[in-house]
Amino acid sequence: MILYVLIGVLVLAVAGCACVVWAARGGPRWVRAVATVTLLGGEVARAGQRGGGRRAGGGDDGGGSD
Repeated sequence: MILYVLIGVLVLAVAGCACVVWAARGGPRWVRAVATVTLLGGEVARAGQRGGGRRAGGGDDGGGSD
């Protein structure tokens, strides 16, 4: 069952990427809408990843003090 869900998510991601490319070439209005939603989803995912990384890192820049 989980395999079908993952395949569905993969298909939606690939279709979203295809709509982004098509919209960049001047596709119809619905393609531009799907592309906008896809790009906003990517921004939200990146923002969540950046926020979690800052909290997990604790502000440490990774440099050692020997």
